[in-house]
Amino acid sequence: MRLGVLDVGSNTVHLLLVDAHHGAHPWPAHSQKAELRLAERIGKDGELSKAGADSLVAAVAQARDAAAALETDDLLAFATSAVRDAKNSARVLKRVREETGVDLQVLAGEAEAIMTFLAVRRWFGWSAGRLLVMDIGGGSLELAAGIDEEPDVALSVPLGVGRLTRERLDGDPPSAAAVAALCEYVEAEVAKPVKKLADSGWDRPVATSKTFRTLARLAGAAPSSAGPRAPRRLTRVGLHQVLSFIRRMPSAALAEIDGVSPGRAHQILAGAVVAEVTMRSLGIEEVEICPWALREGVILRRLEVLESS
Repeated sequence: MRLGVLDVGSNTVHLLLVDAHHGAHPWPAHSQKAELRLAERIGKDGELSKAGADSLVAAVAQARDAAAALETDDLLAFATSAVRDAKNSARVLKRVREETGVDLQVLAGEAEAIMTFLAVRRWFGWSAGRLLVMDIGGGSLELAAGIDEEPDVALSVPLGVGRLTRERLDGDPPSAAAVAALCEYVEAEVAKPVKKLADSGWDRPVATSKTFRTLARLAGAAPSSAGPRAPRRLTRVGLHQVLSFIRRMPSAALAEIDGVSPGRAHQILAGAVVAEVTMRSLGIEEVEICPWALREGVILRRLEVLESS
């Protein structure tokens, strides 16, 4: 069976197709991305701009055509923080549906955390014990902890890299005062979630998402060419060193570093701040990087539903 997910995120529209059946590892069959950075196309009025909506419709149509050409049996399309938070989200979703035939479902932040947790649990297995999972997206930070396939605690905090870069980091590079203010803001925002997670506890802290993978690469982790099964870790010491040098670099210089996507270079500083503050607040010295995240979690859950029907 060929399953697909179309993930309309705050930075990219990502189509992932996998071949899967009961009891088997979902094997990637096709992947394509369109980098739209929707989180940065939200105006001061809180609405997604017309240009942003136009590019979203075009990207969804391209993904729809690719899924059809590759004979996808089941396609689940969902949108996360950028579309979810836009004041004109209902109009945007209606337009996408009318012009492409794709019915984008808005995924709540807590649901994102739950699905991502499922993917991480399946990747590491039961021997990992109680997991703590952190995922930094373009619009929000997802946190979850638990020992089962569903977490005991699942939280979403509006600390995504696109959102913070747009709202709180002026200048390229930003001033020292802006970075210090961002650190204080993130500390205040994660205080309550950190308390809830601390009460739950964990055995194995894990991070996932493009932001964490990039930060780990900057700190010396294996490149993507080493494959998804290469062990990757990010220490707080390494993260602190990364933060120390990138905070003074313009995005054009960052974009030239191996492992940094040119389209996301300007967001790395915000991601480093969120990662460092969150790890420090939780008392975590090191996280393992998981290659599976939200899309894989959605596929795994969808496969379960199809098998039980």
